[in-house]
Amino acid sequence: MAEGALEGVRVVDLTRVLAGPLCAMWLGDMGADVIKVERPGSGDDTRAWGPPWAGTEAAYYLGVNRNKRSLTLDLGQARGLEILRDLIRGADVVLDNFKIGTLDRWGLTDDWYEAEAPAAVRATISGYGSTGPKAAMPGYDFILQAETGLMAITGEPDGESMKLGVAIVDVCTGMLAAMSVLGALTARQRTGKGQRIELSLHDTGLQMLANVAANHLVSGADAVRYGNGHPNIVPYRTYPAADGELAVTVGNDTQFARFARVVGCERWASDPRFARNADRVANRDVLDGLISDRLATRTRAEWIPDLEADGIPCGPINSVAEALASPQTVARSMVATVEHPTAGELALTGVPFRMFGTPAAVRRPPPTLGQHSREVLTGELGLDDAALAALVAAGVTTLE
Repeated sequence: MAEGALEGVRVVDLTRVLAGPLCAMWLGDMGADVIKVERPGSGDDTRAWGPPWAGTEAAYYLGVNRNKRSLTLDLGQARGLEILRDLIRGADVVLDNFKIGTLDRWGLTDDWYEAEAPAAVRATISGYGSTGPKAAMPGYDFILQAETGLMAITGEPDGESMKLGVAIVDVCTGMLAAMSVLGALTARQRTGKGQRIELSLHDTGLQMLANVAANHLVSGADAVRYGNGHPNIVPYRTYPAADGELAVTVGNDTQFARFARVVGCERWASDPRFARNADRVANRDVLDGLISDRLATRTRAEWIPDLEADGIPCGPINSVAEALASPQTVARSMVATVEHPTAGELALTGVPFRMFGTPAAVRRPPPTLGQHSREVLTGELGLDDAALAALVAAGVTTLE
C-alpha cells in the first residue's frame, strides 16, 4: 500500500468516545502511526456501547477506531505514567480529552513538554476549554447542542427543540482537531517546535451556527426555527411528492426561474411576491404552499430527472440503509471492508477524502483491547520479556 501523507508521524491517542478518536482515526487514515492508550480491562468507553455487536466488539467503537494500535496502560500507577512519558518523548502528536488539569497533576505540564518533548504537538479536547465559568465542567454533545443554540434552530417552527441524529458537535470538533494538528505540524517544519492546541465542544458548537450567528450579530434579531427551511434562501426545504419527501434547493433568482418553468408554473418568476430571493423569503409560507401543491402531483422518480436536467439541486430523503447502499456511495468506495481479528469481515464507512499523491486508506482494522501492547512496549520502548511480565503482574498492562 502506498505511503500516506503522515507516514512517519507517531500519534499517542489518549482520547475516548468520539471527538478525539475521530481526530486520531483521520490522522491514521493519512498514514500516521496511532497508538491508542486504553485502560486495562475496559478500554475506551464505547467498547461497551452495544448493541449492535460484531462478535464481541461494539459497532460504535468499531466505527471510529480504525488505523490504530491498542496499548493498555494503567495511568493510575506510577509505572504506567512513566511508560506514557516515554511514549510521548518519541511522539509527534499527543491527543487527550481528559478533564482540565488532569495532565498537569500527572506532571505533563508545559514545562515538562518544553524540557522533554519540545517538538510534540499536543491537542486537548474538552467541553468548555480551560477558561470561563464552566471550564471545570465535563462536556457532552447533547448538552452542548442545547447550550450553543443549535437545538433552538433545529426542528419544526412550532415544535420542540431538536438535536441532530448524530453527535454532530463531537464530529465537528474531531474535524477541527485534525485540521489544527495538521496546521501545527506544518508550523513545526518552520519553527522546529511543537505547540499546545486547545479545542472545546462549546466553541465548536458556536462556530457551527455559521450564517445563523452572522444573521443575529448583524441584525440583533434572535434566530428562529424553519423546520427543513433555510433562514436566508427560499425555496430551500423538503416538499411532499406523490410518494414521499423531496429535498429541493434553489440558490438564486435565475435558478428559481428555471425551477418554476420545470414544474409548469413559469408565472412564479415574474410574480412580484417571488421574483427576487428577498421577496421569496418575505413570502415563504405562500410560496412553499404553492410548491407543495405542485410537487404532490407527481412521484419523486418523475420529478428528479426533470429537475436535475435543468440544474435544480434535488434529492430523495434516503434512509441510512439506502444512503449506504446507493450507487454514488458504491462508486466512491464509502463503505470499506476489512478483516477484523475477532469479528471477521467487517464493513466500515470509507475514507471521506481523496489524496492522490499520498493516498489515505483503511490500513488496519479497529484494534481489540491491548492487541498491540506487546508490540509497542517491545518495539517502541525496548522492554524485554521479564519487564513485560512484571508489568502484567502489577496490572499496568495486559497482553493478548
